[in-house]
Amino acid sequence: MTDARTDPAARLRGTSVGILTAVLAVASHGAAGGGWPAGAVIAQLALLAVTLGAVASTMRAANRTWVLVGLLGAGQMLGHALLAIDGHTHGSHPLQPGAVMLVAHLVAVTVGALLIAGGTRLCAALSRVLLSVARRVPPIPAGTTHSVTRSADQPMQSARLLATSVSHRGPPVSVIH
Repeated sequence: MTDARTDPAARLRGTSVGILTAVLAVASHGAAGGGWPAGAVIAQLALLAVTLGAVASTMRAANRTWVLVGLLGAGQMLGHALLAIDGHTHGSHPLQPGAVMLVAHLVAVTVGALLIAGGTRLCAALSRVLLSVARRVPPIPAGTTHSVTRSADQPMQSARLLATSVSHRGPPVSVIH
């Protein structure tokens, strides 16, 4: 069973994980000297982002920071693999480009997971506050409706407008003798 119906931040968390997965993959690809991904790789990255977003929004433990780090890390590894298929090459960097990129990915994934977890907690706290305020507001009493009816010797205005809008003319009647 999923927790998406009871967790007010589930959709927000899933959307954030999906967007962050795609944005980090494309940004790191560009920072490493690669160009804009083209063709099927864009569709595959979008599918990866949607899949990870759906997992993050329906998984019970996805509100924990370490689970978010795992999801975002898996997204970065899979995104890197997709971009490598497209011909992703690393630019030359004087300080071991693999280690620098790995550290950059780890920092980005950790910061992203902390931000998403913080946003999840903030959304849950705001939902609790709004729910408690909504429960304290007294219901609006059902008012008594007073309908005023009076009789008149003239028809209603709407009946008069309908009667005048209908044409009584028609085509001539042919008389057969």
